[in-house]
Amino acid sequence: MSNNAETTAQAKADKKVFFTEERLEMLIAIFLGITALLTAWATWIGSLHGGNQATNYTTSNNIAAEGNSMWNEASQQYMQDLMVWNSIVDYQTELAIAENEGDTEKAAIIEDKINILIYDSCSDEFADAIDWALGQEEWASPFDKEGFMDSYYADAQAVLDESQTVLEQGQEDNSNGDRFGLVTVIYSLVLFLLGIVGIFKRIPNRKIVFFVSVAFLLVAVIYMFTIPLPSGFTL
Repeated sequence: MSNNAETTAQAKADKKVFFTEERLEMLIAIFLGITALLTAWATWIGSLHGGNQATNYTTSNNIAAEGNSMWNEASQQYMQDLMVWNSIVDYQTELAIAENEGDTEKAAIIEDKINILIYDSCSDEFADAIDWALGQEEWASPFDKEGFMDSYYADAQAVLDESQTVLEQGQEDNSNGDRFGLVTVIYSLVLFLLGIVGIFKRIPNRKIVFFVSVAFLLVAVIYMFTIPLPSGFTL
């Protein structure tokens, strides 16, 4: 009867204690599996961020090369237009002299040269800027017209801005990839802690190590969910 009473008392005591050795081992196995899956997930997402980073950097370089080429073309166009304007200024000087001398025939010829030069060598925007300059009371250059100089480089600047945007996205992917790398490190620490729980013989020591590992796991999971997924990610 005494043995039965002791057995019954021990069974009741075991029921009151949740973290028995068997339950603790079961929880450790469950959390090992969960952590392993989370580690694989974080590693995969981090590699996707790394792939996006490489793609965005390459794309940014290609777009930047195109934008720089367009910028050089715009500079060449500006130099050509500047030469045309200098020729027009020379013709305008000759026209003023002819008009002062009363040589209407020569003046008409010079005006025809100016019109032909504008028609053959000027874009619509440049021709409008020339008309604006010639219509000013004081001497003015078409390049003084508000916004005209910017029009040369507007398309090139738009492409360069796009390149910068893609570059910044690549830098963000790099940062997010590093953050997922940190998460993977924490998961590895959790796996290590869960793996050494069995070394400790006393249940209280095992529980301490187990709870510490779970705390690290929760911190890593919460932090992981604050990191954006790669752009275009789908399962």
